[in-house]
Order: sequence, then structure tokens, then C-alpha cells
Amino acid sequence: MKIQIINGPNLNLLGQREPGIYGDESFESYLPTLQAKFPDVEIACFQSNVEGELINKMQQVGFFEGYDGIVLNAGAYTHTSVALHDCIRSLKCPVIEVHISNVHKREAFRHQSLISAACLGVICGFGLDSYRLAVEGLIAHCQK
Repeated sequence: MKIQIINGPNLNLLGQREPGIYGDESFESYLPTLQAKFPDVEIACFQSNVEGELINKMQQVGFFEGYDGIVLNAGAYTHTSVALHDCIRSLKCPVIEVHISNVHKREAFRHQSLISAACLGVICGFGLDSYRLAVEGLIAHCQK
């Protein structure tokens, strides 16, 4: 099984950016723990601050590279991007939307996601563990 994690804008600053909201661990330091938890799953990671690069990566893994699923933390693009929504709807593999913080306990503009309706599911508020929950969800979905 192959799962692609795609992180959007500012997620390269995890561990440094607003640790009260996002924690003090970088994604790079968390990824080996996640990969060790699922030794039979190939978990790749990609991060970009550029919307078009996120779309290009989703199309690449969702059409041409045979990935079984995508875990997407679109960051602020969650609340603004119809282009990401349209891309997700066109993919051959399922996408789970992930947020580290509970977006519903934050600013009102974060309460609306433009990508949720295109995703298999949404996980938010469990810190970096949200990624583990999403991987488990994809594994369960693909084993049906």
C-alpha cells in the first residue's frame, strides 16, 4: 500500500510556528514515527507553499503513480481553494483532509472548508496524531 501525505502552506514551519496551536515538533521529526507504525505501508511526504504545486502532486500520485490514498493538510488553502476541491474530485484515489488543530475552535473563517465535500473524511484537532488517524482511515477504507 502507498500513501502520499501532502502538506500545504506554512506547514514547513511546524515546531517553530505558533507552538501553542501546532505543537513544538516538526513534521520531519514526526514522519519516521509514523512510518515505523505502519511498516507495510509506503508513506511519502510532500510540502509546498504553492497551490499549483499541491495540485500537480495530487494529480501525479492520484493518476499516474498508483497511490492508494492521499492525506492532505491543505493549510489555509482549505478555506479558499476551489481548485483543490476540483482536483480532489478528479482523482482515482481517496483523500482524507487533516488539520493539526481543531479548526472549529479557532477563527470563524476557519470553520468552512472548501475541500471537505470532495474528501473521503476529515480529521482535525489531534495534533500530529491526526496524520496517524488518517492513515488508519485510508487503510481501513482500502481493505473493504
